Amino acid sequence: MEIQTIKQRFGIIGNSPLLNRAIDIAVQVAPTDLTVLITGESGVGKEVFPKIIHQLSARKHGPYIAVNCGAIPEGTIDSELFGHEKGSFTGAHEARKGYFEVADGGTIFLDEVAELPLSTQVRLLRVLETGEFLKVGSSKVIRTNVRVVAATNVEVSEAIRSGKFRQDLFYRLNTVPIFIPPLRHRKEDIYLTFRKFASDFAEKYRMPPLMLDEGARNLLINYRWQGNIRQLKNITEQISIIEENRDISIDTLKQYLPEEQFSDLPVLYNKEGGGNELSERDLLYKVLFDMKKDINELKKVVVNILKDQKADDQDQEQESNVQLIRQLNEEIDAIHDVGNEIEIRHEKDMHFPEPIQESEVVEESLSLEKKEVEMIRKALNRHNGKRKDAAKELGISERTLYRKIKEYDIN
Repeated sequence: MEIQTIKQRFGIIGNSPLLNRAIDIAVQVAPTDLTVLITGESGVGKEVFPKIIHQLSARKHGPYIAVNCGAIPEGTIDSELFGHEKGSFTGAHEARKGYFEVADGGTIFLDEVAELPLSTQVRLLRVLETGEFLKVGSSKVIRTNVRVVAATNVEVSEAIRSGKFRQDLFYRLNTVPIFIPPLRHRKEDIYLTFRKFASDFAEKYRMPPLMLDEGARNLLINYRWQGNIRQLKNITEQISIIEENRDISIDTLKQYLPEEQFSDLPVLYNKEGGGNELSERDLLYKVLFDMKKDINELKKVVVNILKDQKADDQDQEQESNVQLIRQLNEEIDAIHDVGNEIEIRHEKDMHFPEPIQESEVVEESLSLEKKEVEMIRKALNRHNGKRKDAAKELGISERTLYRKIKEYDIN
């Protein structure tokens, strides 16, 4: 089934390559019975993907149950998932089936799975490995044939390190990972999504749709959107209801957007009480590396589009290329800004008695490679040589870190 058909069927908005990749993985894994773990920030729309997987699977005629693990109290979560026998605890006046028994032959979606208590995680691991479970207060083994799709918005590796999530359960759930990108990483979809929401609310409240001027549109696209799709939808509805003038200016839009999210760069801070924090200058370099990674991803997208370009759709493809190149140039400008900030801060730290000469500025800019090596060494030392954890701290993939270790001959 084509991705565009999937989007129309399940109400997904956007044409970002990252979003299309997530949909493509969901479509490919749907016919199997493999366990899937969906990750992504809150509000990105993770709940749509289990429905895609269920509806395109052989289980589509079976039950589909979505469970918000974070919304069920710890004392009753085992009963909700696995059921209980009469008299097994205070208030258990009759036997009850759990979700895993009810969903037999179908799919169960465990949202916010990282919020499960450790004791419940042990029970869940047994179901995943053997298909068997016990009701609360019972010694009779029950078998179930359920396909599990889980989702979380927390950093699972951090939860494992802090002892809040079992590593063996993570590996069992993460058979097929699907990452849903945040809205700020698919800027080409932001205005398109806004227009869809504005049209829907105009129809709902029987009023003309909102129109953004150029300034408001640029602000909308470059806003950080920490709440992602959910936040964009909420703000669009607010403006639709409150504003009588349907032509929205940048000043009007700013009234509805929290100011702390205007910048698309991370905020630097110094956490008190810790001994392993990066210095402010190191953080600036980390931001620079993140931007370099984004640019490399954009370059790959542009190359793929140019390869797949067809003559009959050339105008549309060229327009897409122009947008991607414009975004690429914006990233490059941002890197120059950060580079200037690094040079300024480095100059202050070194306390030069005389103004820096031009040759010294060039030398400083050329020392970026040296700084990168230094940061990689520090990260590896902090994590006792574990490349996966070091790569996560540096904001690069493990494969990229391995390549840099070979390239710079880091021992």
